[in-house]
Amino acid sequence: MNILFSAWGILAVLVLFLLSAIKILNEYERAVVFRLGRLVGERGPGLIIIIPIIESWQKVDTRTVTLDIPPQEIITKDNVTVRVNAVAYFRVVNPNDAITKVLNYGYATSQIAQTTLRSVLGQAELDDLLTNREEINRRLQNIIDSQTDPWGVKVSVVEVKDVELPEAMKRAMAKQAEAERERRAKIIHADGEFQAAERLTQAAETIARTPTAIQLRFLQTLSEISTEKTSTIVFPIPIEVLKAFTKAEEKSG
Repeated sequence: MNILFSAWGILAVLVLFLLSAIKILNEYERAVVFRLGRLVGERGPGLIIIIPIIESWQKVDTRTVTLDIPPQEIITKDNVTVRVNAVAYFRVVNPNDAITKVLNYGYATSQIAQTTLRSVLGQAELDDLLTNREEINRRLQNIIDSQTDPWGVKVSVVEVKDVELPEAMKRAMAKQAEAERERRAKIIHADGEFQAAERLTQAAETIARTPTAIQLRFLQTLSEISTEKTSTIVFPIPIEVLKAFTKAEEKSG
């Protein structure tokens, strides 16, 4: 009887041993396995066997992780203090390196992203930060990715989300924009005056070449005046008539 109980006990231990050795991983998960402290490699997804006591393992998620970079106080190259926050997207492409070469790859990537953000934006001027955002994002992504690559982490995208400016700088930029609009308006007005003067010069040259053109212009002016309900009508006198009177007075004198 004791032998029977012993046999059942051994069988139960074996069953529990096998159940504890069976692990199931999802499609996006990998298991980094160590045997007696030495790296064996990654396993999964699906059903895997981990030998109890002899082997240990750590689960790694290979999906893309969204990392919010906390707001950073940054002094730009032209000595303007701004507050910038950003977001980065990364994923583990080599689970073995992510576990064996860095203690916490998520925390390490976050610290590298914050340091790089302060360093890169500190070398840029405020105008570049506001207008050349795509180039800055590309530089951030390349630098962070090159530093996390030995850890088996791939940084795919880095985006600067928001740039907070001091109130004094906002007012100064508003004044600058208003002055720029006024400058453009004055240039457009002066250009219109210049074009109008050129047209008048061309018209005067045409009339000088064709004296009858001035008479036609007089008739057109009369027709325009006659359509208005006014009590006074002004008849333009040709300059040639005035010249004739002037010459007559000179002769009589």
